[in-house]
Amino acid sequence: MTAKGEKIAALYMAEQGRLQRQITRRVGCSSTAGDLVQDIFLRLWERATDWTGEPAAYLNRCARNAAIDHLRAETRRSTFFAGIMPEQYAAAPATPEAILAARQDVQRVDDLLALLPQRTRHIFILNRIHGRSFSEIAMVMNISKRAVEKHMAKAVAACAGVAAGGD
Repeated sequence: MTAKGEKIAALYMAEQGRLQRQITRRVGCSSTAGDLVQDIFLRLWERATDWTGEPAAYLNRCARNAAIDHLRAETRRSTFFAGIMPEQYAAAPATPEAILAARQDVQRVDDLLALLPQRTRHIFILNRIHGRSFSEIAMVMNISKRAVEKHMAKAVAACAGVAAGGD
């Protein structure tokens, strides 16, 4: 073990119990205090340089700051989770009626699309399913952008009629 490691190990053996008791009083949990003491000495070892001054005073300040940081983090977590409503945890399962209604809606739209002229249906699918812009569709199908707009208007009007309940 290096001289630095030996100094820190000796300091740990001398101060660990006192620091853990000090942090336990602040945070109210001895296992959390033990974790915080370990973190303090790990950071001390990672950054260890020859410090001037009293190591006990330095460790007291580190323990105080670690406890305060832990309590602030706990407060943020509890505040965050207190603001979450139970319905935000997971979506409610769909009822059998909702599933059936959705399937019927999809079937009606599918039937409607089958009734549309082939070019209108193709343009609608390229736009709504594949996310192509009107300009892209016009270029690929070798028609004007205005023609694409007319076909889409026709398809959307038909879908709106299905959504309203008519065919």
